Amino acid sequence: MINRGMMSSKTDEWATPQQLFDELNAEFRFTVDVCADDWNHKCPKYYTKADDGLQQDWLGSAWMNPPYGRAIKDWMAKAVKSWEDGATVVCLVPARTDTAWWHDYAMQGEIRFLRGRVKFVARDGSGDSAPFPSAVVIFRGKK
Repeated sequence: MINRGMMSSKTDEWATPQQLFDELNAEFRFTVDVCADDWNHKCPKYYTKADDGLQQDWLGSAWMNPPYGRAIKDWMAKAVKSWEDGATVVCLVPARTDTAWWHDYAMQGEIRFLRGRVKFVARDGSGDSAPFPSAVVIFRGKK
């Protein structure tokens, strides 16, 4: 999900475009969506805000499209920790190469910069292109 102020809409609830997810899922066969809602989850097993994905164990192959505000550093730290524990974690994040969280966490993974702007999907089905470039950061399981 993307935090308020990152998009032109008044909502902070955005879903990953299905085509982008499907392409990555074909490669990684995700077992859990670690940061989702009941309406936008991409895997049968998923964690909502109420579940607090940061407090859960991420096992297998995890998909992560985190909130894009200041808490993104916490989500990326959890992705790295889960990777060190043996999980594969694939993260859709803004390509903010000037930030501390990017250097501390994202640069430890495999980085795939996305061409163009990702068009996220709102709860009502409308879409809005991100006002920033995005990247997929992959932490392949170490075990």
